[in-house]
Amino acid sequence: MVRITDVARRAGVSPSTVSYALSGKRPISDETRRRVEAAVRELGYRPHSGARAHGSSKVLAVAAPLRAGVHLPAMMRVTESVVTAARGHDHDVLLLTHEQGLTRVGESAPADALLVMDIGLHDPRLPLLRSLDHPCVLLGLPADPHGLTCLDLDYRAAGERCVDHLARLGHRTVALIGSPPQAHPRRTAAAHRLVEGFTAAADRHGLTSSVHPADSAPAAARHIADRLLRDHPALTGVVVHNAPLLDPLVTAFRQLGLRIPEDLSITAVCPDDPATVTSVALPARELGTRAVELLMARLHGTPVPETTLLAPRLTERASTGQA
Repeated sequence: MVRITDVARRAGVSPSTVSYALSGKRPISDETRRRVEAAVRELGYRPHSGARAHGSSKVLAVAAPLRAGVHLPAMMRVTESVVTAARGHDHDVLLLTHEQGLTRVGESAPADALLVMDIGLHDPRLPLLRSLDHPCVLLGLPADPHGLTCLDLDYRAAGERCVDHLARLGHRTVALIGSPPQAHPRRTAAAHRLVEGFTAAADRHGLTSSVHPADSAPAAARHIADRLLRDHPALTGVVVHNAPLLDPLVTAFRQLGLRIPEDLSITAVCPDDPATVTSVALPARELGTRAVELLMARLHGTPVPETTLLAPRLTERASTGQA
C-alpha cells in the first residue's frame, strides 16, 4: 500500500505538505503542488477518506504506548476520562498502544485529532507531531514545547509542594523514591520535572536530600527501605513518586520498626483513588477532560495556550507529622 510518506519522499517534501496540497487547507506554491500531484499519479496513492474530509471521522486517537516504566493504571484512568469527555462531543476514541501508532495516524488519517501520552523531555516523536496535519495535544511538557499544545500536572510544583510540607513540619533530611529506572534514560518529562522541584525546594530550605529511582515491583520495597535507612540514618521524610511501590514501602518501613508518622513522614505524588498518605493527586479526570476540550478547540480553529499546567493540590493525611 502506498503511504503519504512515500508520496512525500518522491515529491521531495514533508508529509504535512502533501496533506496540505491534497486538502487545500493551506496555501502551497504551484510548483510544489505539481510535484505532489505528479508523485500521487506515479505511485497511485489514494488518500484515506479521513484525509479527504478532515473532521468527518468523529474519532479521537489516544497514543498510550505500553512500555517499561509506565504506570498503566494511571494511564488508563486518564484514558477513561478522555473517553467520557469525547462522548460528550459525539466522538469515539481510538487507543494506540504500539510505538508505530503515530505514523499510522499520519499516513491514513483514521482520526480527527490526537492525544499523546508519556512524553519525554526530548521525545523522538516531536518532529512527527509537529508535521502532522492533525490537531495534537501532548500529555506532558517537553523541553521545547514550541509549536505544540501541551497539558500536564505541574510536576515541578508538585515536588516542591511535598518538600515544602515536610520542611514546615521540621524535617531536615528527606529522600525522593522516584519513578522506575526505565523512565530516566528516556527522560520522561513528569519524572524529570518532579526531581527538579524536589531538589530545588530541598536546597531552598537547606535540607539534606537524595533521589532514588526505584523498581515498581512490590518485592523491591524492603530492599529500598533497608538501603535508605542504612545510607541515610537521619532520614525522617520521604516523597514517593512511584504509585505501585507506595503501600509496600509503608509496610516495609513499619516492619523495620518505624512508626509513621512519629519516626518517618511519608508523602506521595500519586493517583488519589485510593490514597492513604499525604499526597499530591494525579488529576486524571481533569487531565482527560481538559485534553478533549483543547482538542475540540483546535478542531474548530479556536486559539489555545501552548502550555497548560494544572496546579498541584496537596491533601494532608495521617502519614505526616512533626519531625
